[in-house]
Amino acid sequence: MNKKTKLIVAGLGLVQLALLGKSAVAQDAKTLNEVVISTTKNEQKQSQTGKVVTIITSEELARSSGRNLAELLNQQAGITVVGAGSNASKERSVFFRGAASAYAVILIDGVLATDPSGTGGAFDLRLLAIDQIERIEILRGGQSTIYGSDAVAGVINIITKKNGTKGNNVYGVASAGSYGTYKGQIGLSSKVDAFTYNLSYSHFKTDGISEAENPAGNTQVFDKDGVKQDALNANFSIQVDKRFSINPFARYYEGKFDYDDNAFTDANNTSISKHFNGGLNAVYQLGKGKISLNYSHENTNREYKSLYGGKYQGKMDLLDVFYNQNLGEKVNILLGLDNRATSVTYFSAAATKEPSANLFSTYASVFLHDLSVFNLEVGGRYNKHNKYGENYTYAVTPSINIVKEVKLFGTISSAFRAPTLDMLFGMYGANLNLKPEKALTYEAGASLNFLDEKINLRVVGFKRDMEDAIIYGATGYINQDQQKDKGFEIEPSIKFGKFSLNGYYAYVEGKQITGTKVSDILLRRPKNTYGVNAGVQATENLYLSANYKFTGERTDSDFSTFPSVNKVLDSYQLFNFYVEYALAKKRVKIFADLKNLTDEKYIEIIGYRTMGFNMNAGVSFNFK
Repeated sequence: MNKKTKLIVAGLGLVQLALLGKSAVAQDAKTLNEVVISTTKNEQKQSQTGKVVTIITSEELARSSGRNLAELLNQQAGITVVGAGSNASKERSVFFRGAASAYAVILIDGVLATDPSGTGGAFDLRLLAIDQIERIEILRGGQSTIYGSDAVAGVINIITKKNGTKGNNVYGVASAGSYGTYKGQIGLSSKVDAFTYNLSYSHFKTDGISEAENPAGNTQVFDKDGVKQDALNANFSIQVDKRFSINPFARYYEGKFDYDDNAFTDANNTSISKHFNGGLNAVYQLGKGKISLNYSHENTNREYKSLYGGKYQGKMDLLDVFYNQNLGEKVNILLGLDNRATSVTYFSAAATKEPSANLFSTYASVFLHDLSVFNLEVGGRYNKHNKYGENYTYAVTPSINIVKEVKLFGTISSAFRAPTLDMLFGMYGANLNLKPEKALTYEAGASLNFLDEKINLRVVGFKRDMEDAIIYGATGYINQDQQKDKGFEIEPSIKFGKFSLNGYYAYVEGKQITGTKVSDILLRRPKNTYGVNAGVQATENLYLSANYKFTGERTDSDFSTFPSVNKVLDSYQLFNFYVEYALAKKRVKIFADLKNLTDEKYIEIIGYRTMGFNMNAGVSFNFK
């Protein structure tokens, strides 16, 4: 299938979605524009913001018991999670609108989740069990004004399960599947007067397949590369009085991941990750305002057992205090202070290094909403890093609700990414003279909804210009001259009766400029992706859904040779089918997830494994 044919197929699919909407019938549905988002740190309805927001609801998550977090995110427009459909032991990297891994911020309950022990500092998506998540909010575009460093391409806010009801509520999931896969979760929640708690434990284990492809003619049997991981999640809420609430939390994730040397070389390598995250959120109401405090401590231990192994420990202490004030019914202000202290320990036989860094920020935003048909968000942020000095970011986001069914929106925002401790002090190629990466993003689009939001269409175009991008050059880490990316996303959706249909098409291209040298290759990032998800509530107890995703050609480097050689990887397609049957409504449910992982390509290393067909089936329960 050539490029022209792919574009035609994608276009026909979008047209078909629009035509199907003509047969939509009236039904009671939750109005999407009335959904309140919290990731902007100023709770507002989707109709009041010009930011591009996607919400993965608790209902969608409940119907994803056979998937993991990476697979679920990989089904969203503009997001490619490298390794999402690969062997379970494979590391997951989030590529957001053509930006490389680590240019998107991961939040857990609105609090930054990171890993200072890693090279890029990105949170490991393999460590968080999907069964512990209530919903997910995704903000696309530069968000550094609110969330500081790394929020260059977007923010993913993972909101965990917390709410408890009176009495002791026991819930859980138990499932098994092919490739020796087992997964289970058990949880307990309750509410006693002003005290609420939710405790849960998740376990996942799979034998997997060999991460390396056995070369033709080789008679050696390659071993399987499996995964074993455990997760504990504890959320508490104490309503001290009508105005003051304290919400402590503690999380512990541990994973053991097997991996091979390269695409065609088997090895008995293992990586072990242990991650603790504890802290609290506190809110004090002040009439039409409130003060919020977030404190978080993260401690990550990583160990790689291989010929080139290593042991690292990273820590981060985050303190974020912000104040919201309503000035009348149409104006809100946000003022905040943010301090991040990070450190990492490199353990080696020669010497142990323990570098650290501190990033302090102040930020402010003004939100004007429902001014006739007009909404506006304006904000700025000042940052002071104890190594590279000062920098600033800003964001301007207007939107116009022309009529109830049509909204136009746009954003101009600057963003940045501070050099990581590994880049400044690491064992290989460290450079203390690095400057922060700076990005300027332009975004414009329109959203349309008809028949009481049963038919929706969102179209967004973006352009991102980056300066001083950090790359690993011949002598180590350096600031590159420029990187320019642009693209667009089309997202139609239809809901009529018991049927729902969602689709998307995303296109991205970019180039890197160093002096007079120009490269138009975005490693591991496909120009074209599109997908469709269809679901039907066939009966009161039976739900079925099917998901399809196409990932286009992309280029990767074969690092097993020196100098590395760029190779083009073929496009591939993924198809998932999901069945859920409730034996007793809202009490016990049986589900099955069948996946056809045909021609799944590895793109961290050149080569591919065909995983073929697998199945996951199980039961979830909720007893009081």
